[in-house]
Amino acid sequence: MAGVDVGPQGGHKRATNSDINMVPFIDLLFVTVAFLLITAVWVTNSRITADAQVPGKDSCGADCTTVTEKVLHVSIGENDFALAWKQAGTVLSEVRVPKDHAQGGAEEGQQVRYPDLAKAIATEWNARGAHMDPSDRKPDQVILHTDNKTPFKELVAVLDAVNGTKRDLRMSDGKTVKMPAFNSTFAVR
Repeated sequence: MAGVDVGPQGGHKRATNSDINMVPFIDLLFVTVAFLLITAVWVTNSRITADAQVPGKDSCGADCTTVTEKVLHVSIGENDFALAWKQAGTVLSEVRVPKDHAQGGAEEGQQVRYPDLAKAIATEWNARGAHMDPSDRKPDQVILHTDNKTPFKELVAVLDAVNGTKRDLRMSDGKTVKMPAFNSTFAVR
């Protein structure tokens, strides 16, 4: 307990000494600190790492020996998907895939799947993928372009379609395992 002492009687008829109950204040302080600590952990766990993955510096000139790799760009449209292989801003090929739901779809809580998109991504990677050798540890890159209004379940379905393409990867002990062929990133404006 804490108290305030202003001297005996303070010149008045009633005593001016009073006790201030600090227990509710301390309780509120502890609850606030606990709330802030818990929400700080939730905020950092809900972030998605997004980077532009720029191929190189503009000012490096003739001294640079950087090789720009082919990157698959998947654009999520309203009625279709656009798959475009690009290298240093040059479009090497482009394929359009209609946006047809296989499972679930419009009903609430149903999972959305895009099997045609998964087949098209696998076909494109088999035809133009750069990192196919089992000893090559680096995966190919895919950049997802989407509108801010795209529902989350559609983004998950597109990521599932991208991760459905697998490649062989030889481990250091000689065993071969199946790994996703692509490293997925989101386009940043």
